[in-house]
Amino acid sequence: MQASKKYFTQQEALVKAANYCAYQERCHTEIWAKLQEWGIYGDEANHIVLFLLENNYLNEERFAKAFAGGKFRVKKWGRSKIKRELKHRQISDFCIAIGLKEIDPEDYTKTLHEVLQKQIDKSKIKHPILLKQKVFQYAMQRGYESDIIQDVLKSMGY
Repeated sequence: MQASKKYFTQQEALVKAANYCAYQERCHTEIWAKLQEWGIYGDEANHIVLFLLENNYLNEERFAKAFAGGKFRVKKWGRSKIKRELKHRQISDFCIAIGLKEIDPEDYTKTLHEVLQKQIDKSKIKHPILLKQKVFQYAMQRGYESDIIQDVLKSMGY
């Protein structure tokens, strides 16, 4: 037997949405999806989102900063992957640029060096050209830019 889906009144959804945003930074697309899940559509949903924006529960710039900083520090993602994810979440280019400024260029290079070194240490490939190629490809998948990868690999002697 399937459990029935619970729907909320506008006031209940407003309180739940505020709590949802207070718990962790959210973007507009996450809020819209959650409201739809709760059975809130149209003007009611618009009213709730407007309330969240006016009361600073929802802030695209703050979300972009938190997302970019967190994904870089915790998951060691590169700028390209972070930017792609933010675009997927429909964050404006302006806010994406502000979010990416959270990443210190020195830390970025240092983190890339650590990512590359870890991958080199894990690899069983002994041929230097094949190893460099594999590690380069891995860093590209992590969202790092090719010119920075080249520079770091060169500084590592590859």
